[in-house]
Amino acid sequence: MESLQRPQIICHVQQALNYTVHDVKWIPCSAKFVSIGGKSNGAGIIETYSISGDGIEKVAEFGKKDHFKCGTFHASSLRDRHLATGDFSGRLQVWDLEENLIPIYKTEKHRGVINAIDGVAGVASGCGAPEIATGSKDGAVMVWDIRQKDTPVAKFCQSEGSQGRDCWSVAFGNSYNNEERVVAAGYDNGDLKIYDLRNMSVKWSKCLKNGIVSLQFDRKDIPMNKLVATTLESKIFCFDVRTHHPTKGYAQVVEKAHNSTIWCAQHLPQNREIFMTTGGTGSLCLWKYNYPDRRVEKDADGLEYGVAGELLLLQNSTLSDQPITSFDWCPEKAGLSVCSAFDQTIRVLITTKLNLY
Repeated sequence: MESLQRPQIICHVQQALNYTVHDVKWIPCSAKFVSIGGKSNGAGIIETYSISGDGIEKVAEFGKKDHFKCGTFHASSLRDRHLATGDFSGRLQVWDLEENLIPIYKTEKHRGVINAIDGVAGVASGCGAPEIATGSKDGAVMVWDIRQKDTPVAKFCQSEGSQGRDCWSVAFGNSYNNEERVVAAGYDNGDLKIYDLRNMSVKWSKCLKNGIVSLQFDRKDIPMNKLVATTLESKIFCFDVRTHHPTKGYAQVVEKAHNSTIWCAQHLPQNREIFMTTGGTGSLCLWKYNYPDRRVEKDADGLEYGVAGELLLLQNSTLSDQPITSFDWCPEKAGLSVCSAFDQTIRVLITTKLNLY
């Protein structure tokens, strides 16, 4: 009986595809989502699906010459809903899904596959310029404003002449006014760096010892609060990034789950304390972060340091025998989500009882 009182993760509908899906994203303010990937001949493909009474229906598609790796709508306004994509050739492109023959923005500054992409300022006004962050196999993290043609507004990489570490994940945060903004980046050797875009410097760095597959702040448009990182070797790190101590750094809580690589972490748009992780065993885990009684304490010298809370596993479910590589919550409908796996299947999910938390 207790298990029935917890949230349930239900597979509402699934659709097998004939190509590898690398990312899925809900189109804002709609009942549609896009599937991003590539075919066996190397060509990239983006399909648009709509939820209908019979399940899901493909309503549009277009293809290009290179595999698409990742995408985001978060740098676009809700009126435009432009999709930014990174591909296997290191090309960043921004698409109008209604007129997709030619991208409205394109740059080829990266020298390797773009592994990760994130956008900001698509949903909030007065919080800085609309920007896109990309992380690549070439080791570079670049920040783009599509109003500035073919030149990044910021670039973070290793010193000239040295081989940079493979960047696997990027995430915007701290964008609560026109001046402040950070980009978190995770690398294949476990390095986690937070870059301050106002000062163009490294704000904080830490090595998690395992490659960082996914990063996300609980919210982008508030002062830094929590940052979740998922890694190889089954680990989830949740950092309280509100209070920084000069020697202790940020407080953290670590959990192990999935018994595999944790491919993705996505916070629920309607409740920033809840997030979903996806695993290499085809599993999903739903988590809730519980704050401690006191988030801040003082050391013997009177310096403040953060106190970590705890992660509570609300529910888990196994959907596939292949890794679930991408996941996205619907921003308008609490509990509605979509995910993709290496079994070339997309699944629309419903998670119940989230309003109780």
